[in-house]
Amino acid sequence: MADDELNVVLPTPDALPALLLKLAVPHEDIDPLVAHLPDRDSPSWRELERCTRLLVRDLGRIGGPPVTPEPPDGSDIPLAYFPLYVFLAAYPHITAFHRDRGISDEISWHTLTDLGRVLADHRYWHGEGGLDAELTGWLTLHFSGQIYQLGRLQFQRARLGNRTGRAVAAAGHPFGPGDPALSVHVPGYYGPLRPEACSRSFAAARDFFARHFPEETYRIAVCNSWLLDEQLGDYLPAEANILQFQRRFQPAYQPAQDDETMRRFVFGVRRSDRGELPRRTALERAIVDHLEAGHHWHGGAGWALL
Repeated sequence: MADDELNVVLPTPDALPALLLKLAVPHEDIDPLVAHLPDRDSPSWRELERCTRLLVRDLGRIGGPPVTPEPPDGSDIPLAYFPLYVFLAAYPHITAFHRDRGISDEISWHTLTDLGRVLADHRYWHGEGGLDAELTGWLTLHFSGQIYQLGRLQFQRARLGNRTGRAVAAAGHPFGPGDPALSVHVPGYYGPLRPEACSRSFAAARDFFARHFPEETYRIAVCNSWLLDEQLGDYLPAEANILQFQRRFQPAYQPAQDDETMRRFVFGVRRSDRGELPRRTALERAIVDHLEAGHHWHGGAGWALL
């Protein structure tokens, strides 16, 4: 289907709140989204159509396309909310893609409710509703068919990067840069990272991708996350959920220094005085103690055979 033949529609004002609730959108974002809902006479409609068609043009294709929706000059939609209307317009197309692949409504729903989780992240980090460019880019994975939530973990259809691919090959395995891999992500607001829950997710992933993407073969999982920073082992007990998650992966390489990511995901701030950070949990105390000792966090990158 040509881009200009792809039908772009949005829910009506009466139907929109129910869809937003289904996608776990925080209640405080619902009224603004209904109030600014564009129609075909809106100054923003042509750009919304263009971004939606770009997003869903090649549903399921790994690695693209990059979509950075921004309202045009003179838009009647706030900058931070514009990408949400693109995802809402893409919703019927991505759910149809899921159905065509035989993916259950439950997995489809659990995957797409990351929209609400990410909106909660934005409010946690910025103190206001909407999406920034980074979070918008993250959600394009969900609405283009590249990532799926399978229990506690999310799995993204991806390929081995250069550094991780070389590490896997150096370990004697017949895989290298560019080969298929599942990138593992750990969503927040989903309870403890219990080892048994993670094991069920890995088992589900092996079956899910073999069943629904049989043309692709995944033998390797990779993870690049602050959770894999090996320095956490100097502070947390060996049985801590984070350390048990780390032990699922072989280290691939050490990322560059990145204190900001640790602060953002654990404390909800990008930059702050160390003395202002709370020390309520063992993890929070570990992060603050490490920084106060003059050290830095860098996260980690690892791989595991499936």
